[in-house]
Parts: sequence; structure tokens; C-alpha cells
Amino acid sequence: MFLDYIWLIPLFPAFGAVMMFFFGRRMQKAAVDAVCVGVVVVAFLFACGAVWQYTQFAHGTGLPFEKVLYTWLGTGDAHLTFLKQDGSPAAFSADFGLLLDPLSAIWLLFVTGVGMLIHIYSTGYMAHEGGYYRFFGYMNLFMFSMLTLVLANNYALMFVGWEGVGLCSYLLIGFYFHRKSATDAANKAFIVNRIGDAGFMLGIFTLLWYLGSFRFVDINAAVRSGHFAIGDPVLTAAALLLFVGACGKSAQIPLYVWLPDAMEGPTPVSALIHAATMVTAGVYVVARSNAIFVLAPTAMKTVAIVGALTAIFAASIALVQNDIKRVLAYSTVSQLGYMFLALGVGAFAAGVFHVFTHAFFKALLFLGAGSVIHALSGEQNLRNMGDLRKRIPTTHWTMWVATLAIAGVFPLAGFFSKDEILWQTWISEREGYHVLWFIGYGTAVMTAFYMFRLMYLTFYSPSRMSDGVAHHVHESPRSMTGPLVVLAICSIGAGWLSWPHSLGGSARLEKFLEPVFAREAVVLQAEGKSAQLAAGEKEAEHTNKTEYILMILSMAAAIAGWGIASRTYRNAHKDYPEPIAFKAPPLYRVLYNKWFVDEAYDYVFTGRRKVGGIRLGAMGAGEASSWFDARILDGTVNGAGWSTRAAGTLSKWWDTWIIDGLLVNGPAVLARMISYPARLFEWGLVQWYALVMTAGLVGFALYLVYQ
Repeated sequence: MFLDYIWLIPLFPAFGAVMMFFFGRRMQKAAVDAVCVGVVVVAFLFACGAVWQYTQFAHGTGLPFEKVLYTWLGTGDAHLTFLKQDGSPAAFSADFGLLLDPLSAIWLLFVTGVGMLIHIYSTGYMAHEGGYYRFFGYMNLFMFSMLTLVLANNYALMFVGWEGVGLCSYLLIGFYFHRKSATDAANKAFIVNRIGDAGFMLGIFTLLWYLGSFRFVDINAAVRSGHFAIGDPVLTAAALLLFVGACGKSAQIPLYVWLPDAMEGPTPVSALIHAATMVTAGVYVVARSNAIFVLAPTAMKTVAIVGALTAIFAASIALVQNDIKRVLAYSTVSQLGYMFLALGVGAFAAGVFHVFTHAFFKALLFLGAGSVIHALSGEQNLRNMGDLRKRIPTTHWTMWVATLAIAGVFPLAGFFSKDEILWQTWISEREGYHVLWFIGYGTAVMTAFYMFRLMYLTFYSPSRMSDGVAHHVHESPRSMTGPLVVLAICSIGAGWLSWPHSLGGSARLEKFLEPVFAREAVVLQAEGKSAQLAAGEKEAEHTNKTEYILMILSMAAAIAGWGIASRTYRNAHKDYPEPIAFKAPPLYRVLYNKWFVDEAYDYVFTGRRKVGGIRLGAMGAGEASSWFDARILDGTVNGAGWSTRAAGTLSKWWDTWIIDGLLVNGPAVLARMISYPARLFEWGLVQWYALVMTAGLVGFALYLVYQ
């Protein structure tokens, strides 16, 4: 039943969104809650049923389940065709089809599960905000878009969900549209993601041109057929273009800059974006396209290097940030870097495992931060907090669980997934990958430090709150603390689903994902480059001494970061000094200003800042275009108009004074001048002639008489 009607899962939240957009303004808040939260709860329950049925359907085979409803792009009868790279014709079409396999099943569960908890939390957090129905309409639309992306059976339909989450992020980040900072952040997110989306589209059409299909099943069958060599240039180009799209959605260098500013939206939005939906989309695309990436070692290496650099880069910024949500935002960017590091070294299952555990503890951290902000009447600055552990105990203890998990403390969820990534990076035999392990390990130390710094400045250090704020501190309502408790339980136990072989477990999650990734492991091993192993194979490599040493080092990193943070911030007073600012002021200034990347982008790309009086980037191009238009194009047009007018004036003068004046009117005037004496007597009046004749005769007669 559930599998056959799997298409209903994304339609449940879509129904809620439609209800809000058409009727929400007239609905009471209780009705909005019932519809918008209810449809997500139903979607989660339906997803659980579908995944349960799928495990029975695929038992022993690992085959994916596809449900094709209709053809939505193209004609479906092969009448609309194009020529592939090899010159053969192929049908241009894409189905509205849904695919459920181990990879999409994992995403389906945590997207609907964590999304459901965030919706429940939002009923308390947004209770006194304006635009209540609009907020939940956007949230439901966000869920619909992400579920469409995850369940799509082809790249074309995935792109619909891909663009949908981009639109919803714009709407939700800019929810407080009366604040310029919020609208600027929404525009930034939308524009930066368009850059990534351009690469994603080019990658999709490259695959269509090369392989002749949008469908994942067809593409995987083609690239696994053995007809393509490792390092195939077209597949490498397609993989790199897909990764450009992933860098945009999942906030990797250099397209990460939109995610920290996304904190301008309501806190539940931050939790939904960072934990369950948008930022995991890029990881999903690379994992879904693993068959392509393993045939493109250059692309794999690029993914690993970019992931490692992003992880340590973002972690370094988080060390000194004071906005509680921005610390968590840079933490998300860093953790996403870990995920891409895993994918890049071929440890696809480890990367997916970290996505799964991260969804719980990062959602918990953001919702916990929202509870702190709620308790402090909107205060987000860590320097204005302190001594909250007894005032908001549920928030305090649940955030402790999330902090221990993200720091990698055994036996919480983050320890298992992060340790697996570092282990797989270490055993990778690709040249220079031990350097990536050291980068990942340094990031782990930083992660522990900035997270425990956040905890001590928020809950343990002496109070730095104003008297007015301190007087009104209160624990959040149950609608907010209930999801925190559930997420805390998941943050503890989610890692146990893939308890490693080295600790006596069976790595269940890896085994569950084996049908999706096992062949890729074989390809990498055949290439002579060790990476993720198919579950159950070469278990001896999972139980050697090196792995235990790395586990101990991983725990040591968490303890070291915890100890340094405790020693530094446990007694932080009102104007406490930052240790980095005290010992290395230039470094602190660089980190506090986020390596001046936004400023550099303003100089080079946006042009909001001038370089020596010259404006570069988009605004510079705009000014140059305006100057070229005004001075060159308009000047040319105006010059042509002036010359035309001048020629017209000269022509008019020539016609008036030379043609009409000299050549036509001149002879006439001359004739008039010459004929003037004659005209004195030749008037042309008969009466005058008769009078003159009569006068002449009279005069002549008088002359004769008197003569």
C-alpha cells in the first residue's frame, strides 16, 4: 500500500502549502497548526510505512523501487528526439517518477522526521509573530520541494525540487521582509545559488547528451557497463559541473557565503535549512551520482580537497563569532565539508552516515539556540548571556547532548560518523590524502573548542545580561522543549545504527547502503586506490591497531577542545578578552571578519567597494556599461543626430541662400531692379494710360494755342 502510493508523501505538505496560500489569511492559528503540522506528521508516518515495505521488497536483492506516474517532459512516445554524442538518436523525455532505494530512504526518514519536529517547535516559537499562516505555508512548500528532490527518479525532476528549495529558502530567509538585512540575505542566497544552479544544469545536460537519459537507473547502468574508462573526460566534466551545483546548495568554498547570512530568517528556518533540507541536497546529488564520480578521479579529488578546506576554513571563523546562530551556521558549513571529504575519498556510506547523524544534533543545536533567544527576548549575542543552566534546564541539557555529539564524544552519534570519515581518509592510498586527515583532525579540535565555548558563554559563565532581560528569562513552552528532548535522544542513539566492526558492531547502515555503493567500492579497489569497502568485506582492515589509535586521537581532540574552552570561558566576565585577540590580534581580526571574504567579493564580484577609485564586479560592469552606453552608444547616436541636424541646417542654408536666393530669386531681383524705371511708366492700368494720353493731348493743344 505505502509503496504504491509513495507519490502522496510530497503531496501531503504541498496540500498544506496550497491551503495556506489560498485560505490561510482567514484561518485561526489552531487551524493553521492542525493543517500544516498535521500534513507533515502524516508524511512522516507514510514515509516510515514506505521504508518498512521497501526493506521487505528489496530484501536479499537491494533493487530500487520505482513508481512512474506519467511523462511530464517530452512526449513519451519518442517523437521528440535529439542526437547523442555518438550520433545515435535518443528520446528527450523525463517521467514524473519516484525512486525509493537505501539512499533515498535515509533522506526520506530524516527529512520528514526532523522536519516534523521543527514544525511542531515552530508552533511555539512563532506563536506571537505576524504572518503566521504565511510562514507555515512556506515551510510546507519547503518540505514538498525537498521531498520531490529526494524521491525523484531522474535529474530533470530532481531539478524541479532543487529549484523549489532555492525559492523557499529565499522566501523564508527574507520572511522578516521589513528588515533590510533580511531582504539582503535572501537576495544573496538566491543569487549565489543561481551560480551553482547554472553548473548543475550544465552537468545534467552534459549527461543527457553523453548518455541519452535523465533517469538514474539508466545512467547508472550505462556507466557501470564497462564501456567508459576511468578518467573519461566527458564524465569528469559532468561530475565537476554537478559538484558546482552541490557547492552552491551545500555551501562549499567559494559559494558558502550565503549560508551564514541566512540566519536573518526565523530560527526554525535555520534549523530546517541546516539540518534536514537544503544544505544536504548537494551531498545527496554527489552521493546519488556516485557511479559517475568514481569514474572521474579528478572530480573525486576536487570534492575531497574542497570539502577539507571548507571544513577547516569555516571552523576557524566559528572560533571567534559572537552571534549564537552564526557560530552554528559556520559549524554547518564545516560539517558539510566533512561530508564532502568523505565522498571525495570514496567513503560514500560514511558521508551519508554523517549527514544522518548531523541532521539530529544540528537541528537540536539550532532549536536549542532558538529556545535561548526566546528566553532572552531576542538576544543573540553570546557576550550578553551567561548563567542560564538553571534558568532554562531543559534547553541546557539537550544542547549539552548536541554539543557532545558534534564534538565527537563517545558514544554519541557524532563520534561514530566523524571517526569513520577520518578513518576512511587515513586509509585512502591516494597521494597526499594523509594531509586531508590532518586537516580533518584539526577541524575536529576547532569544532570541540567553539562548541564548548558557546556552551560556557551561554550557560556557565557569570551572567552578562541586562537586568531587564535577566528578570524575564524563562524556559520555553512544551511545544518547543518536546522536540528538543526527542532530538537529544536521536543525537545519542543515531550513531548506534552503524556501530563499527572494530568495536564489535556490524555497521548496519553501511550494509543497508551496500546496494547503492558496493560497486563503486569495487571500482576504486580495482583502480588500486583504497576507499570505502563494501559492508562485511575485508573486516580485518576495520580491526587493526591504527583504527583504535585514530579513535583515541579523535576523543583526545574533543577533550582538548573542551578543556581549552572550559579554562578560557568558564569565568568569562562582562568584558572578557578573547584569547586569540590577546595573543594574536591580527589573526583575531582576520577570523572575526571572516577572512574578509565578503569584502573581497564586494571588491571583485559585486563591486560594492571600489579598488583605488575603480569599481569592479557586477556593479563595476554596470557602471562601465552605463558609461559605455552614455558616452559611446549614446554619444554615437547623438553624434549621428548632431551631424544630421548640421547637414540639415547646411542644406537648408544652401537651399535658401544659394538655390532659392542666388539662382532663383537673384535673377528675379535683378530683373526687377533693371525694369524699375520702365515700371514707373508702365503700370498696366488702362485708365491711367487714357488719363496720360488725354493730359498729353491737352498739353499739346495748349502748346499750339499759345505758340
